[in-house]
Amino acid sequence: MYQRALVPLDGSTLAEAVIPFLVAIAGPLDMTVVLLRVLEPLPPMGEVPSGITAEALERRERDAEEYLARLAAGLQARGIDVTWKVRSGHVADVIATTARATGADVIAMSTHGRSGLGRLLFGSVAEQVLRQADVPVLLLRQTEAPVTTYTAKELAR
Repeated sequence: MYQRALVPLDGSTLAEAVIPFLVAIAGPLDMTVVLLRVLEPLPPMGEVPSGITAEALERRERDAEEYLARLAAGLQARGIDVTWKVRSGHVADVIATTARATGADVIAMSTHGRSGLGRLLFGSVAEQVLRQADVPVLLLRQTEAPVTTYTAKELAR
């Protein structure tokens, strides 16, 4: 059975929709959950917007750390063994690499479930992860209907 789940999160309610599922299975299965936030790299220096400063970049990373720490604290309060990591790079590549590096035996993530033109226009991180991952990828498809989740605010209580 699965012992370590990697959970990529981008700060959205959609991404967090996988958390109630993990809360339901991680405790009884004695799983370790690894939360991951991937910060996409900035464009090359000549293309970086003028408002980007070193302080802004540090704040971006600090905000990601604080976000994951709040979620982790909420999961730990529910008896789940959890760690977190913030990484930079191309999202799908970093997810696959981090799964290998942490020894994850499953990647659990939410997806929009777009198809056709929507998928063509927006791409699909989930699809890219499916192609690159060496372990099973559990995808929780979300629709436009309201998502009931344990949000970061709820987990922080």
